[in-house]
Amino acid sequence: MKKQTLSLILSIIMLAFIQDVFAQPSSKNLYTYPFGVQAYTFRNHFPKNVEGTLDIIQKMGITEIETSGAKGVTDEAYKKLCDARGIAIPSTGAGYDQLEKMSQDIVNKAKIFGAKYVMCAWIPHKGNNFTIEDAQKAVEVFNNAGKFLKENGLTFCYHPHGYEFRTYENGTLLDYIIKNTNPAYVSFEMDVLWILHGGGNPVELLKKYGNRWKLMHVKDLKKGIVGDFSGNTPAENDVVLGTGQADWKNIFKLSKKIGIKHYFIEDESEHELENVPLSIDYLKKLK
Repeated sequence: MKKQTLSLILSIIMLAFIQDVFAQPSSKNLYTYPFGVQAYTFRNHFPKNVEGTLDIIQKMGITEIETSGAKGVTDEAYKKLCDARGIAIPSTGAGYDQLEKMSQDIVNKAKIFGAKYVMCAWIPHKGNNFTIEDAQKAVEVFNNAGKFLKENGLTFCYHPHGYEFRTYENGTLLDYIIKNTNPAYVSFEMDVLWILHGGGNPVELLKKYGNRWKLMHVKDLKKGIVGDFSGNTPAENDVVLGTGQADWKNIFKLSKKIGIKHYFIEDESEHELENVPLSIDYLKKLK
């Protein structure tokens, strides 16, 4: 009788184990990273109250921020405010002109923040006419600045903005920039909205360039919007994640595979206090 009972118990345990194994793939969350935010999302809040804005961010469950600091607060003080709220700063920004000069200020700010990445989100050009000459100049600036930053323990990432999708030879000007920058010195940050707006395909670009992508702006473009090469769109075209055009399931499957570890929600609409929590909830439930 004891043997039969033991056998029955073992059978039940084994059945439960098998069911759990087979259930795991369908129940596993796709998004398994810290929740991060791009500070520009709260651009209307920081000038009024830096501490209060960081309190809002903390209460949303956000533990990482990509930022260049805040006006009226020293970088050292800003870092302490973030530390007190359990918010890390893995990435900071730099202007194109700073990169061109290889300014030590970039390094100093990153070191104060404890950042490992420095991103640049804009290549200067006339109007909406981004040219091969602009791309060639950027390649030179990025290679030189990237080498300088690497020598200081930092990784440089360029953030495409959509205007780089103009055709060039057998591809685009973005292809030209990626192929002609040195992988040892230059990496990239994908902003999903701007890739879509410029006519690019985030999934295909993740496949094509793999670990050249190091960071991501998690940002969705309103359905029905057809973009262009301007690098601009009305703020209300930023929508809650999962309600726009992005194929988030396949984006996260690939981004995880290539090793992206830092994701920053960015919402340029005027409804960030409502949209960001909804986007976080979407990420929590994405399977």
